[in-house]
Amino acid sequence: MICFPNAKINLGVQISGLRADGLHTIETLLYPVPMHDALEFLPARTFQMKITGLKVHGTIKENLVYRGWELLHDQYGIPPVGVHLHKTIPVQSGLGGGSSDAAFFLRAANDFFNIGIDCTEMKKLAAKLGSDCPFFIGNKAAIARGAGEILSPAKLSLKGFHLLLLMPASGISTREAYSLVRPAKPRLPLAEIISRPVEQWKEYLKNDFEKPLFEKYPEIGELKNRLYGQGAVYASMTGSGTAVFGLFKKAPDLKNFGSIHYFWQGKLSGDL
Repeated sequence: MICFPNAKINLGVQISGLRADGLHTIETLLYPVPMHDALEFLPARTFQMKITGLKVHGTIKENLVYRGWELLHDQYGIPPVGVHLHKTIPVQSGLGGGSSDAAFFLRAANDFFNIGIDCTEMKKLAAKLGSDCPFFIGNKAAIARGAGEILSPAKLSLKGFHLLLLMPASGISTREAYSLVRPAKPRLPLAEIISRPVEQWKEYLKNDFEKPLFEKYPEIGELKNRLYGQGAVYASMTGSGTAVFGLFKKAPDLKNFGSIHYFWQGKLSGDL
């Protein structure tokens, strides 16, 4: 069984408070983008996992794909599998690659082993793995609230825009990013901002992680400035970073960006 987990970008991140369980309350719009890992698995005598491509931190048992298999093994009795994960979505980037890998494994294993889990239950299972995981079960534009696990469909299409992703050499852990941010009351509801033309987002659509992270890591802010300097209609850090994206009306010339540690470029076609 093979599948191709895709990345996501965050359009705005509003961090409004801190819950009793220590998690922050947020509001953000998650949007799928056609940048993919490759995930293949088959039944095996014991669980095995091979990772190629970009470097992944942590042990196999800390990987969300393993945790997804463990969840299905414990609750539904699926057998051990041998997994090959090829990473092209960088870690600690805010692009959701690890969450997508886990969610796609749940979806694929459900089909391969004929478990019969419906979409609602699948999202509940995914939420046990991480707050971004349920989004990749439906894999359509959605506003995420609460700690990120409460999803509402969003009527938004970026079809026709060119997306350029840039990333500095070093990543930032989600834990570190949240330790630097200070919750504040949003100026405008996210749904109202998103309903405006993309050309107006620069003024209103903000990522609350940017100010503290740009102060500590100015190279990330410089990437955003370079995107606007080359004609981006809207640019922002995605999630808790460190990847920065720009939306362009026509494909930008990468020669104008000089030396870049990591980039990805593609034309958006709407929800995947």
